[in-house]
Amino acid sequence: MLRQLGPIFQSETDRLVEEIKDSGHRLERMDDLDPLLEEIGDARYVLLGEASHGTSDYYTWRAKLSRRLIEEKGFSFIAVEGDWPDCYEINRYSKGYQESGKTAVDVLHNFERWPTWMWANWEIAALAEWLRAYNADQPENLQVGFYGLDVYSLWESMEEVMGYLETYAPESVDAARRAFLCFEPYGRDVQEYARSTALVPEGCEQEVVSLLQEVRNQVRSFPGDPEADFNAKQNAFVTAEAERYYRAMVRGGANSWNVRDYHMADTLDRLMAHHEQVWGAEPKAIVWEHNTHVGDARYTDMSQSGMVNIGQLTRERHEAEGVTLVGFGSYEGSVIAGSEWGTPMQRMNVPQGKDGSWEQVLHQAGGKNRLLLLQALRGLETAEEWRGHRAIGVVYHPEYEWGNYVPTLLPRRYDAFLFIDKTEALHPLQLQPEGEQPPELYPWGF
Repeated sequence: MLRQLGPIFQSETDRLVEEIKDSGHRLERMDDLDPLLEEIGDARYVLLGEASHGTSDYYTWRAKLSRRLIEEKGFSFIAVEGDWPDCYEINRYSKGYQESGKTAVDVLHNFERWPTWMWANWEIAALAEWLRAYNADQPENLQVGFYGLDVYSLWESMEEVMGYLETYAPESVDAARRAFLCFEPYGRDVQEYARSTALVPEGCEQEVVSLLQEVRNQVRSFPGDPEADFNAKQNAFVTAEAERYYRAMVRGGANSWNVRDYHMADTLDRLMAHHEQVWGAEPKAIVWEHNTHVGDARYTDMSQSGMVNIGQLTRERHEAEGVTLVGFGSYEGSVIAGSEWGTPMQRMNVPQGKDGSWEQVLHQAGGKNRLLLLQALRGLETAEEWRGHRAIGVVYHPEYEWGNYVPTLLPRRYDAFLFIDKTEALHPLQLQPEGEQPPELYPWGF
């Protein structure tokens, strides 16, 4: 799908570089986001990507844009590529619910699932503290939430459901115990459970479906937390979907990916319905996920494998309500990642973008941070080329960089793109920064 870089292609690249120079906007201060805010307009869904899960610049620019969307356009919540139970603790802290924690740093230490650095970092601590301060001046119906969309928290969500039922609906605890007993032989090893379903395909499906139904029937209010009933329902839903995800995972192929992204899109829809039902307003959603989830899968090679993602699904479901997809990328820099799944995090160098890639083209357009509104490039022959677009996961090997590029029609995959020429690694809470003191909570423009 990707063309080799030759004389003709190089000429096309040169023309594309000039077109980007003409249409791009500088990106240095919060005010430089003005063109993007105007482009977003009255859209109710703004999805913000990232080219890695370990880059400070992506988090801080998403935070800056989110702050402006909240303050200037009344957005209702931020939903992220994180586990529901842990992220709900940030939500409780941000809204000042009873016994929700003394500091954001204390709350973020609850993130114990690898890769911990994705949310247990100083950048998110700063965002959570800002949200708490902002919400303190808002009526309950206008307080901004923070939620997790992901599907991994099988055991954690079951434990949350069990605790809720034991306290508020003890007559329904048996359903939760049956689910726990079904999973008990596998400890907390989801891989072991997934492998077992290859031999016994139904696994614990019936138990978690029964648990979900029980919770739907028995939810109660919770003093000091008006969202406790929704939290219990969502944890039950995550339990059911996680069980299905892990069964699909062991079989490979596109199905497990699709189960996960459909779950995230469905959770987003439930959050919107929850806000409308409880607070009576027309809610607006901000989503933070990796580019591979946010950028419309139909304009990458993912579609050839039968894969969809939340960006595509949100466009298909909510185009009439307004959807803006925003991608991120960089030419070089540093990142936090692991060399293998579950290994200690480390700071790694990100090499310069490959020849012919979108990252190299954007670097050639001036070597500066740049905001692109991609409507300006749609229909241009030079921009409608399949080019590699870098995607770095939580496991990263810089020496094998060639495998990290996704063939992409950039002007179609996103509506806007924030390019950071040289990035810096994220600041995890568990990784001691240089010097003896941790970084300040507010060095990033809050």
